[in-house]
Amino acid sequence: MRAMHWRQQGQEPDYRFSLANERTFLAWIRTALAVLAGGILLHQFATAIQPRVLVVAASVLLALVGAVLAGGAWFSWKGNEIAMRHGKPLPGNRLVPVLAAAVALLSAAAAVMLLQ
Repeated sequence: MRAMHWRQQGQEPDYRFSLANERTFLAWIRTALAVLAGGILLHQFATAIQPRVLVVAASVLLALVGAVLAGGAWFSWKGNEIAMRHGKPLPGNRLVPVLAAAVALLSAAAAVMLLQ
């Protein structure tokens, strides 16, 4: 596999920090997979919950959130690697508010569906 150009810049960071960054990336990927699996399971098995359009919308939203988390995990990992290579502070993580907002929205939708 060809090395990315930004991996040739700056100084090689301490391998412990690179491995910690990779573990964080993998944790976000696991979260994305869990959210995606939740969306698929909701769509397939929540047949008794009405209205059905809300179940489908929640399932699609979960699948989209999973995709956003997976993509965001890569950009976060890359941003951290670049910052470490150049001795700069780590950039903020935008995935946390995305995940929090999605969970809050889906929790409210679940409450509405369960009350009907």
